[in-house]
Amino acid sequence: MRRYNQISGQNIQRIEFLSDGVFAIAITLLVLDIRVPIRDNISSEKDLIIAFFKLTPKLLTYFLSFMTLGIFWTAHSTQFHFIEKSDRNFNWLNLSFLLFVTTTPFITAFLSEYITFKFAIAVYWLNLFLLGTMLRRMFRYADKHDFFKTDIIEKAEIKKAMMLRGIVAQSLYALGALLCFINTYLSITFLTMVQLFFALALFSRSQSRVELKNG
Repeated sequence: MRRYNQISGQNIQRIEFLSDGVFAIAITLLVLDIRVPIRDNISSEKDLIIAFFKLTPKLLTYFLSFMTLGIFWTAHSTQFHFIEKSDRNFNWLNLSFLLFVTTTPFITAFLSEYITFKFAIAVYWLNLFLLGTMLRRMFRYADKHDFFKTDIIEKAEIKKAMMLRGIVAQSLYALGALLCFINTYLSITFLTMVQLFFALALFSRSQSRVELKNG
């Protein structure tokens, strides 16, 4: 009989379904940290405006983390578009990646509560780093064990694009975290701009313009 470890974790569809569900729940949980101002404390338009703007740290970190999870979900789904096989180890690598997806709502709430503290920025960056690290380990494991679809055209170019994306993203995240030594709001603003940069595909657009110019 084949050993259990040799036959477990091979259903790639179950891995994708679980991953999508975890991302959906994590993204939903982000908004639960934003609470409507208590009605008893509001007696005028001015009070309401002041109470609303006090929510700025939570709204800012919510938007940042929503973009972050959206970007990592897109990267995760892009990888799985080209992967057709799995095994026990790959399954657990994916679960380890999802571990840091599930910590994102807590890390976001922690940052919004202590937004002026450098340590809160460091913890948030660490979560970003671990998300990127686990996603990269999954990619390398799938590549090493030939889990990618055999009929992929320009496989080398696809692998290069994925690796470059990860390196650029993690470098920018590290730079954004270091900006907290100047100002924590500057750090968060920079990280938000980085996420918008990737979400709007500005990096690929700039590459295309360079290629057209050189061509």
